[in-house]
Amino acid sequence: MPDASHAERTLGSRRVVLPDGMRPASIEVRDAVIARVGPYDARVDEDYGNLVIMPGLVDTHVHINEPGRADWEGFVTATQAAAAGGVTTLIDMPLNCVPTTVSVDALEAKVAAAQGQCQVDIGFWGGVVPGNTPAIRPLWEAGCFGFKCFLTPSGVDEFPNVTEADLRQAMPEIAACGGVLLAHAEDPSRLGLAKGPARRYARYLESRPHEAEDAAIAMLIRLSRETSCRVHIVHLSSSSSLPQLASARVAGVPITVETCPHYLVFEAEAIPNDATEFKCAPPIRERANREPLWSALRSGEIDFVVSDHSPCPPMMKCQATGDFFSAWGGISSLELGLAAVWTEARQRGAQVDDVARWMSPGPAKFAGLARRKGSIAVGLDADFALWDPEAEFTVDPSRLRQRHKLTPYAGRKLSGVVHKTILRGRDLDPDGAPAGRILRRHEL
Repeated sequence: MPDASHAERTLGSRRVVLPDGMRPASIEVRDAVIARVGPYDARVDEDYGNLVIMPGLVDTHVHINEPGRADWEGFVTATQAAAAGGVTTLIDMPLNCVPTTVSVDALEAKVAAAQGQCQVDIGFWGGVVPGNTPAIRPLWEAGCFGFKCFLTPSGVDEFPNVTEADLRQAMPEIAACGGVLLAHAEDPSRLGLAKGPARRYARYLESRPHEAEDAAIAMLIRLSRETSCRVHIVHLSSSSSLPQLASARVAGVPITVETCPHYLVFEAEAIPNDATEFKCAPPIRERANREPLWSALRSGEIDFVVSDHSPCPPMMKCQATGDFFSAWGGISSLELGLAAVWTEARQRGAQVDDVARWMSPGPAKFAGLARRKGSIAVGLDADFALWDPEAEFTVDPSRLRQRHKLTPYAGRKLSGVVHKTILRGRDLDPDGAPAGRILRRHEL
């Protein structure tokens, strides 16, 4: 297999994912960008045969937690995991770091912590919390990509949830900037009370019903219509919200939606009691809920797929007690997202270029990165994932690059092995010198 780390090179494969589909092609890279896309020719510098060359994945939903909680995850390990999984661009959420990214000073603390540590390119979301509306425009002008809020308690005291009244202050300001509000959409008034330990997954699931998501999304649709603020629903798990989202979009409401690999792979019926590694919020729902999510993804009603990589120290997952109520809610899957989605997608008749669309140009366009990232086209950064869709592997947690190895994918057989990740024309070595850059929205 060719091995090159230089930024001027010509790559070829019989399976290259281009904006109009997958076909044989060659890609000339010069000065870190794509200089030419042409016919496949076996005389290229690097012939990758039947390996897929697709745009590097863009993951716009990760919790890296540094500074402040680097013992949960950090820039080094998170971006090593990204590079191992074909991900070339991340946008980090404004929590669970300390300080949370709700002011320009906090954003600059994030940037300072990330400098010189990242294997892949990284940008940052700002946060919306009660009372920080005056910080929205300064954060936007400082280069954050948009603004995240929680409608239900976030799990960390430093990032309190907002109410409708808070959003009525913040959303007009976000709209005036031309930004987007990302919302964790669960209505706290519709969540069940977490009384006593819960070792049965079914009990945890009952505490976070479809209705909590559906009601929160209905409110966000209404506020988006009233304020003209772009809204994005993060980690959709409730398929019963799909009709209202579709109706809102037909009516011209500026709303988009993502889902995550764990909602597309797992099913509540198969989650064992005590298996707190499966806990997330919103929760993994029933098999009958999962299939409409797949249908909506394939039809375009769901815009894209991102990881919601949300790690913590293993003791916070309460494996000793198996208590779903007290366990931290988050799933670590940054390195496994491509394989997890592809494994399920191929069983439903989807193609490689479908998965590429959901995980590269989809999130890149949403975040305003499409002029630089997410597609194999002349003038864009030469960011690629090279992988074998036919190869299979069994997830061995000890081999994962994330800081803590606990994962619900442990022992699961997945299809799709990443052979190489290329960032701006250079091969990424997860153990090598950091190659990533800080991305600021206004500098793109």
